Amino acid sequence: MKKLLTSCLALLSIASQADEGMWQPNQLPEISQQLKQAGLKLDPNDLTNLTGFPMGAIVSLGGCTASFVSEKGLVATNHHCIYGSIQYNSTEENNLLRDGFLAKSFDDELQATPGSRIYVTEEINEVTERVNAGLNESMEGAERYKVIDQNRKDLVSECEADDKYRCRVVNFHGGLQYFLFKQLTIRDVRLVHAPAMSVGKYGGDIDNWMWPRHTGDYGFYRAYVGKDGQPADYHEDNVPYEPKHYLKVNKASVEDGDYIMVLGYPGRTNRYRVANEVENQFTWTYPHAKTMREDLINLIKSNSEPGGDARIKYESTLASLANYAKNYGSMIRSYQKGDTLERKQTLEADLTQWINADSKRKAQYGNALPGLNKLITQSQTHQSRDLILGYMRYGALYNSANRLYRWSIEQDLDDAARKSGYQNRDKNRFVQGMKTINRRYDEVIDKAIMTTLLSDYAKLPASERLASLDKFFGIDNGADEAKIAKQLDTMYAKSTLAEQEQRLMWMEKSAQDFADSKDPFIQLAVATYNDRKGLEQSSEALNGEIQAYRPKFMEALIAYYKDKNLPVYADANSTLRITYGNVKGYSPQDGLWATPFTRLEGIAAKNTGEVPFNASDKQLSLIANKEYGDYARPELGSVPVNYLGTLDITGGNSGSPTLNDKAEFVGLVFDGVYESIIGDWDYDPSLNRSIHVDVRYMLWVMEHIDGATNLIDEMDIVE
Repeated sequence: MKKLLTSCLALLSIASQADEGMWQPNQLPEISQQLKQAGLKLDPNDLTNLTGFPMGAIVSLGGCTASFVSEKGLVATNHHCIYGSIQYNSTEENNLLRDGFLAKSFDDELQATPGSRIYVTEEINEVTERVNAGLNESMEGAERYKVIDQNRKDLVSECEADDKYRCRVVNFHGGLQYFLFKQLTIRDVRLVHAPAMSVGKYGGDIDNWMWPRHTGDYGFYRAYVGKDGQPADYHEDNVPYEPKHYLKVNKASVEDGDYIMVLGYPGRTNRYRVANEVENQFTWTYPHAKTMREDLINLIKSNSEPGGDARIKYESTLASLANYAKNYGSMIRSYQKGDTLERKQTLEADLTQWINADSKRKAQYGNALPGLNKLITQSQTHQSRDLILGYMRYGALYNSANRLYRWSIEQDLDDAARKSGYQNRDKNRFVQGMKTINRRYDEVIDKAIMTTLLSDYAKLPASERLASLDKFFGIDNGADEAKIAKQLDTMYAKSTLAEQEQRLMWMEKSAQDFADSKDPFIQLAVATYNDRKGLEQSSEALNGEIQAYRPKFMEALIAYYKDKNLPVYADANSTLRITYGNVKGYSPQDGLWATPFTRLEGIAAKNTGEVPFNASDKQLSLIANKEYGDYARPELGSVPVNYLGTLDITGGNSGSPTLNDKAEFVGLVFDGVYESIIGDWDYDPSLNRSIHVDVRYMLWVMEHIDGATNLIDEMDIVE
């Protein structure tokens, strides 16, 4: 195994084609030639030091990326990454989403959404042998899953002996390798500045994934720690964190053709999935999930008024639902127009032929792809049921009751034996999650969501449904929505789980207390627990079986690629990566060339006065009078707003700083073009383009619209 791992790491150093690949920091010296050819002026070895510059300035928000941009812990990221915190602090009377927010002093900064974290990666260690210790070929799936899960939890427990760190074990190449990531966790996060939605979300869902783009998708947090400089929970006496490294802001920004790179935490790509998975994802999962999200969007909007308290509570949820609904739709269209599946099928046929051409390879890899395909097909058996039950998490009372009951059950176990998410390390986050609900909950909307999802569930064949859930709601074939709605009316009227203090109180209760409860949502959680736990155990057993085949398949694929001298890099998995390229336009279709920059004048041209194209009168006046300040580019004759790059990114890269050839801050990546959406599954260098907000536009808005000169003065700005 050790020899194999060495071989895999060596393969990862093979030169990528074009700017493809999201590279691990330790790989950068091995692709130094490509980095230098693209224009990097730094020594690639400098980028491998996680606690040095610039890596020490790059942080994760747990879903987005961000970076330190001052010595006082000022953190730059995307507007849509801090959207939940803006919404959390907004009310109908003080709508920060609509109007924006600026703290002119430290005392004015607002607490971010409870549970907000800033993670600073300090160590990455390979732990494959530890994770696989105790495995053998004869193990069934459930036991294999249990051994791997326990080994991972043991590693995390050791790593988190110092409670200022958060650790996790992440698999690479489907479980062929495992790495332990150790991150300093800053628990006091505060909202510093966010432009109005008319800047930060200009173009809204209409312009999402589109070019040309004119969105000021930026915002600022600040990290706080205790007076001793160590991570601490929110307290008014805490002080700004002083990072060892922060990024200088280059006011000159970039020009067409310039080298750029993004350092961040890309979420997940699936470029090594088998054809079976690809076909099902694009022909079943994405279409059904898109419809589900659109239905939820319509439910929320039809049960709330724009600008009203209920709508404000769900703005963050709406943004997330809409983003992925559009993403899925674009994925489907790109897939239908392309030949992704055919090329996957051809690759697998060629791989199989290559394996069978050698008796040693056949003995080693011959059953990998057939075995994996069989298990993948098995995993798709109950996907209609699983999709509906999965989306029922949007029912706040239903979901909180399930989680609270599970919490009580897990507390009877030794901490090491508890399910991840219910251990001592998770208590603080669990509590904060329970506290957040009230700012994102409306009874009318919650009830409408549950009524619709349960009605959809009731239409499933009896063999797909859960006996306990059917019994609780009296569901039989042909159960109607009116009956379910009436029962839910009674449940919401009698439940006290909408009250924060009640939810927190239930965290201290025993499983028997839950069994004796008269709260209808608690009763539902108790009644359905065994069936839900059974589904979870079946899923774990199947995943355990897959863990026996996917690493073997990846081992075969890597060996095949090596034999063909083709590049191999690991799929994104929310770990620290670098992607590099250049500022460059593209041709989305025959006869069209998209230039790499947009200008202020494009904002005015799009303006209709109606959301989402509702630039403020002040901004429109500044544009009309060409009041560019120090931020215009002579060759553009205006202030650049957004620009295109050839960088290979995905979700999770949102908020990542865009750096120039000297690792200076020149903007933020926040999106990709429509044609590159399928890049999570299939990379095309001619169409893959990332979208960045230009630092010049950020500074122009901050100075001339919002008056955020205190933040400009705080940052180290160079030209």
